[in-house]
Amino acid sequence: MPSTDTKITEIFIPGPAGRLEAKYFKSKKNTSPIALVLHPHPQYGGTMNNKVVVDTFQTFVDNNFSVCRVNFRGVGKSDGEFDNGQGELADAAAALDWLERENFDNSQCWISGFSFGSLIAMQLLMRRPEINRFIAISPQPNVYDFSFLSPCPTSGLIIHGKKDELVPFDDINELNKRLSSQKGIKVEFDIVTDANHFFSKADASLIKSLSKYIEKETALY
Repeated sequence: MPSTDTKITEIFIPGPAGRLEAKYFKSKKNTSPIALVLHPHPQYGGTMNNKVVVDTFQTFVDNNFSVCRVNFRGVGKSDGEFDNGQGELADAAAALDWLERENFDNSQCWISGFSFGSLIAMQLLMRRPEINRFIAISPQPNVYDFSFLSPCPTSGLIIHGKKDELVPFDDINELNKRLSSQKGIKVEFDIVTDANHFFSKADASLIKSLSKYIEKETALY
């Protein structure tokens, strides 16, 4: 059920390179699941106010999560400067630490990221055993090496636009084959037919895909 109180607050999280600007929604339900949403590449205009990031954040809100989206170092009002992924991973870890402290009795812990953000999300997933679901939107296995997902520790969803102009379908298919062969987890791939890399004019399809998966995976809690 969508939350009736959609009060989203601006916060600052202590990070390894200074403070991190973030937006946060806290569910009124004590044991609500939590989610962290990560944005695209900072050097190509990626911020936490990217439309895909905001749509993902809002879908978690509508499903009664306590959810945070954060600007990596050097973006918006966040301190520091771009650090080629290593610092951004440390930023994401700090944001997750903060989110967990605020919601210590959460029932589930989710991580989500878009494009470059999906790489950081998956790297964080490998380091944090409490994360039990992930959503990776428009990952770029042709640009970044995802071989560290061997094995992938938890089930999740990968969303790819069929018209993605930055990622050849063969690369996504290869990632799909590798992850679907693993036992004990289920990684679902949703190919959105009308979407490009940025889901331009396909936001309704993206939200539908997100909602369907989130509702299914939280039904047991």
